[in-house]
Order: sequence, then C-alpha cells, then structure tokens
Amino acid sequence: MSKGSPISPSLMAAKSAGAPKAPEKVDRTAEAVVVDTAAPLSPVLGPNNVVPPTVMTGSQAIVRSLEELGVDDIFGLPGGAILPTYDPLMASSMNHILVRHEQGAGHAAQGYAMVTGRVGVCIATSGPGATNLVTAIMDAHMDSVPMVAITGQVASGVIGTDAFQEADIVGITMPITKHSFLVTDPNDIPHVMAEAFHLASTGRPGPVLVDIAKDAQVGQMTFSWPPKVDLPGYRPVVRGHSKQVREAAKLIAASSKPVLYVGGGVVKGHASAELMELALATGAPVVTTLMARGAFPDSHPLHVGMPGMHGSVSAVTALQQADLLITLGARFDDRVTGVLKTFAPFAKVIHADIDPAEISKNRTADVPIVGSVKEIIPELTEAVKTQFEQSGAPDLGAWWAFLGNLRDTYPLGWTEPEDGLTAPQRVIQRIGELTGPEGIYVAGVGQHQMWAAQFIKYERPHAWLNSGGAGTMGYSVPAAMGAKVGEPDRVVWAIDGDGCFQMTNQELATCAINNIPIKVAIINNSSLGMVRQWQTLFYEGRYSNTDLNTGHDTVRIPDFVKLADAYGCAALRCERDEDIDATIQKALEINDRPVVIDFVVSPNSMVWPMVPAGVSNDQIQVARNMTPEWEEED
Repeated sequence: MSKGSPISPSLMAAKSAGAPKAPEKVDRTAEAVVVDTAAPLSPVLGPNNVVPPTVMTGSQAIVRSLEELGVDDIFGLPGGAILPTYDPLMASSMNHILVRHEQGAGHAAQGYAMVTGRVGVCIATSGPGATNLVTAIMDAHMDSVPMVAITGQVASGVIGTDAFQEADIVGITMPITKHSFLVTDPNDIPHVMAEAFHLASTGRPGPVLVDIAKDAQVGQMTFSWPPKVDLPGYRPVVRGHSKQVREAAKLIAASSKPVLYVGGGVVKGHASAELMELALATGAPVVTTLMARGAFPDSHPLHVGMPGMHGSVSAVTALQQADLLITLGARFDDRVTGVLKTFAPFAKVIHADIDPAEISKNRTADVPIVGSVKEIIPELTEAVKTQFEQSGAPDLGAWWAFLGNLRDTYPLGWTEPEDGLTAPQRVIQRIGELTGPEGIYVAGVGQHQMWAAQFIKYERPHAWLNSGGAGTMGYSVPAAMGAKVGEPDRVVWAIDGDGCFQMTNQELATCAINNIPIKVAIINNSSLGMVRQWQTLFYEGRYSNTDLNTGHDTVRIPDFVKLADAYGCAALRCERDEDIDATIQKALEINDRPVVIDFVVSPNSMVWPMVPAGVSNDQIQVARNMTPEWEEED
C-alpha cells in the first residue's frame, strides 16, 4: 500500500492508539523494528501525534517533522545553505552526529538503516556538500537502502543563476533516487518530509532527496501534523497474485532440481523466518547472494553457499544445473549470472519481487509474482504444502547427492602464501569465529569484501553489510559507524582494505569524539588487492599503479598505527600468524574507544573460486587454471 485516505486530526486522535508506532530507541533488534506495510492506518511514519496549527519557521518545521516521524539519529555536516536548520536542531531531542565528510554521513545513514530497519537520515549543505552525498545516495539506490538525504539549497530567487555554492542536486540525483524533492515554499515542508519517508520505506526501499531552499527555511509557515500524503500513482503491490502463487507451487511440485535463489530483498523485506518455513517445506537447496548473506543460516544443511563470480562451487553449480529457480528478492545481477545467456540454461524461473521493473528485466520469468516477499513466501509455502498433499512431494535424493558431493569435494579454503606472510583469509575467519554470529560485519570493497563474505559464518540477517551494487570503496568505516549507533550493544567490525580505509578514515574522529567504539580490521596487503589480482591473472603481472606502500618492507605511508593513535583510537598491529587470536581478543576487550588493527598480510593471496568476466559460470575456477571435474553430474 502506498497511499492512505486522508485522516482528519479529530479522527486521527481516536485512531492514534492503533496507528503504527515508531520503533523504540531502546530496542534495536532488526527483526523487532519491522513496520507492517501491508495495511497501515496512515502512510505517515511515526506515532502520528496530532499537532494543532502552530506558526514557526521552515527550519523549525524540518526539525519538528523529523521528530514526529520518529527519527532518533541524524548524521550530518552544516554549511551556509542549511545553517538555518542547524539552529533549531541544537535544541532537539534528536541525536545529531557531526561527521567529517558528507559521504561519511550518507554511508552512516545506510549502515544505520541496514541494521535497524528504519529510515536512515543524513543532512548536508548546498553545492559541494550536497554533491559529496551523491556517492552514498547512489550506493543506497543500488542496494535498496531506505534513506532520506536532506540538503540546503540557495535561495529560490537565485536558483539557476550559478549562485555561490549552488548545484542542481535534484537534477543530479533524480536517476539515483526513488524521488527528489525541491522545496521553495515553507508550507510544503511537513507533507514533503512525510512523503519522503513514506517513499523511502515502502515498496522497494531506497533513497529520497529533499532539497530545501534557504528562504523556505527562514520563512514563516503554519505547521500541523499529521500532514496529508499525496503521491498519485505510487501504489506498490504487496500481496502476490494468488493464481501466480498456485502456478509457482505446481512448478515446485514438478521439479527434481529446484534451487531457492535468495537475494537481498529477503533481508530488506524482513522475511528470513518465512524463508526458513518455505525451505523446510520444499526441501530445496538454498543459495544466498552477496546481499543476502545471513538471510538463511550458513550452518543449516539446506544452505549450499553464496553464488556468483566468487561464489562456492556448490552454489554456482546448483544454479547452473537446476531445473527450477525459485527466485526471491533477487535481480539476476551480472555478478551472479556471468554470461547471461549461459546462466541456468535448464531452469524454469519463478521470480518474486516487490519491484515489477526487476521481473523479466534480465531473465524471463515463467511465473512472475509481484509483491512483498514477506507476504508472498508464506502464501507460497501454504500453496506448496497443498500441492504436495495432492500430487506428492518430488524426490530430491539424487539432486542432494550431487550437491552434497560438490560441497564435500570443493569446500571453501585457501592456499598458504609462499612469501611467508599471513593469509588474509585466516585473519578474517578468526575475527568471525572469535566474535560470533551476534556481531555485525561491515566490509569495504575488494578482496577483503569477498573473503569476509566467504569465511565469516552468518547465522542471522542484518549481520552483514557491504556495498554490493555500487562497489563503493570507503563504505566500511562510516557504515560501521552508523551500524554501531543503530545497534550500540553489538560488536561492530569494519573489515576494510588499506585502499578503502584511506578514503574515509577521517570518520574515526567522529567515532572517537562521539563514543562510537567500532573495531576496524585493516587487511593490509599494501595494494589495491582486487585490481592487483586481475593484473596477475589477465595482465601478465604488470602491476600498474596498484602498490600503496603501506605494508611489509615498504615505507608505510601512512603508518596506520600512528594514524589511528592520532585519531584517539586504540591502535594495534599484527604481522604474525601466532599473534592473530591474541590481537583480536585484545580488540574485543576494548570498548571505551574505537580500535584499529593493522593486519599486515600477503599481497599475493587471491580470491577463489572465481568466474572470470565474460565467460559462463560453468567455467568457474577453484584456483588458477583449475576447473572442477564435472563427471559427477552423470
């Protein structure tokens, strides 16, 4: 549902007791903060308090709107065009966290949203302040993260004149947001804010920009709440079509090689418990994409791994050999499919997704189902049980024997580096084992990201955060910061590369000053590791501009230990295998400030398995020039 009937203040007063409430700040468990979007009484988020008409400035209306929408935490950086709003913000009960770069504010809002299920909020000024948010906005768009970015704009009378610090941020962000608003009338602020939060949090989640002219901030207006939300044409379908669900159940009953292909939409839709019921009902193998890690427990016997360019042999092959893909909240991304025309060539496709634009976009669906996976999966489970009662459950014994053999024959692992330095995979695996499944792990982008996806065991949703669609270097530290604000009682690790870390490490100052004790593991291979891997494999070892001089036998510029100490963090370095556990344990014991560990590792370790770009997933390599034997198929 996207648009409710307008509710008068008098009627709202009578109904407010039953209206959807903003999640309480004290309860940060992601599954507990789910707002039921199937049939809300009001499209306005928050407790829907009734505020009688009150005269105030537009800036005061911005702050009051955020409070009424149930916002607790904001990440931002002031500047001239947003300065009027920072004045009333000072007296607000909301927690504003002053970042050191606007990109950090955007990624922090993403991390906050990912672990809490709430809309993340970031704020910046006009011009370069707003454009510094663009990377994070694009990242949130690619990964369907609910976020509202508020930017100041020059006064409406000079918009379009190239005024000082003017940028057409609405035009810039229109392709990478669900919607971008420009507010020039202060009276529009309450309903625009409510609409922005509604758009960000319903349907397929995503970022929304609200750009507010300076004169709209300082101008007088009459504030009342709740406002009317008027979004003609925006009506996301939530319930799946019952006929399509029944057709899907028939395909499942007729399949001898089904696979549950689970994407990030299951995490965003808070449908992990429902997924478990469907998996148990069908007995089908489950693969969880990079964005869906933790949606289904790694330890469960039905889980066969992560598919994709660096997925496990069992997961990649399961999709290639399947006769049916039960696709839930996934988008047939090129990193999963490889060469699309060769992907899962024998499979029929059931595709369930909240976004109708994704269905049949890359792979034609035999049974498309538009709607929320949280609604569709239970309906499909019941339909499958009914179908099995009528026609009998399929025998998946041979299919599981094949996949089980693959799991046993080609487990994930690594080769010890010949240079005698530490294997980065061992470091990351021990971080996961010593911290446990209740921790939160936030990766940057590159080799360390893939190793963190492979070698940490994820048993619950919202424990794994990364930049999947955009692949944004610099994501990890600020996103971990936002995650720690959202889940202060959990251990939060930023698993970063030495390249990524140098892009946003200034947010360590934010963490130290605001008592946000994240733990940063720099997987320091002294290079842009994934680029270097491709240079090794495809450019004859010509390492053009990938050496960063931060690791073993280099000038160590910067020295990460000295840098961390300068930022007020606990600073550690680990260069030997025998010190890994003790160093991690020491980091886990420090909770009064951020911890940064410089793990100096081998530059020669590579991510395996790997499907080289431009080839079929059938050509997956388990090591350099080593492709699995496929006689087992017969």
